[in-house]
Amino acid sequence: MKRKLRSKLGRSTADQIFVRGHDLTELLGNVSLGDVAYLELTGRLPNAKESAMFNALVVTLVEHGLTPSTIAARLTYYGAPEALQAAVAAGLLGMGDRFGGSIEQAARMLQEAPHDHDPRTTAVRIVADHRARKEPIPGIGHPTHKTADPRTTRLFELAAENGFSRHHVDLMRLIGKEASKAAGRDLPVNATGAIAAIASEMELSWRITRGLAVMARAIGLVAHLQEEMEEPMAAEIWSRAEAEAQGDANSGPD
Repeated sequence: MKRKLRSKLGRSTADQIFVRGHDLTELLGNVSLGDVAYLELTGRLPNAKESAMFNALVVTLVEHGLTPSTIAARLTYYGAPEALQAAVAAGLLGMGDRFGGSIEQAARMLQEAPHDHDPRTTAVRIVADHRARKEPIPGIGHPTHKTADPRTTRLFELAAENGFSRHHVDLMRLIGKEASKAAGRDLPVNATGAIAAIASEMELSWRITRGLAVMARAIGLVAHLQEEMEEPMAAEIWSRAEAEAQGDANSGPD
């Protein structure tokens, strides 16, 4: 016997649309986009503190300048201006381990760490294990924000204010300290590490935490494409990349 297909997310009747059991017309004008995202993921609307915290997490991820994903989106739009959605999709496909996807790795690291051990001992072990494997520690270090990531500072402040600074946040901080000690240089907790820790405090599974970056960055990609329509740069990026990759045929070696 075939299992009956069923979804709890949304349904429609002739005159109503329901989202997680809520009449959509009652949500309209009363809840934010972030609150609806929280509703979709958890099955309930957030309270005031959850709303403030969750919205802060996704706002952090909307915009990060000319990253590989935004360049990919702009170049795709240049080649296929009739399909804005394809350009957004091209940008989202670049949300890997180096850009946004490390939220998932960091959240998994935190959620799978033992909770019945001394957190400093756990942090030391995590750092040692990653160094032994010669693997970067997810959520730690940043090429620009070398001593402190301003996004992390603010997110951890909000976490403390809203009651989401507990075991996972403490462990993430300790991992940063132990990583810095082991490397002999500053390796601060970056924004993805902070988001991973706070999302874990909010009991979001590590399996969907990369999705926070996906949903937020989609907004930023649409904005980049709007800018591309108004002030194009994709053709220049392509032209310069091609010229520099091929080199000047008339020039000799440096």
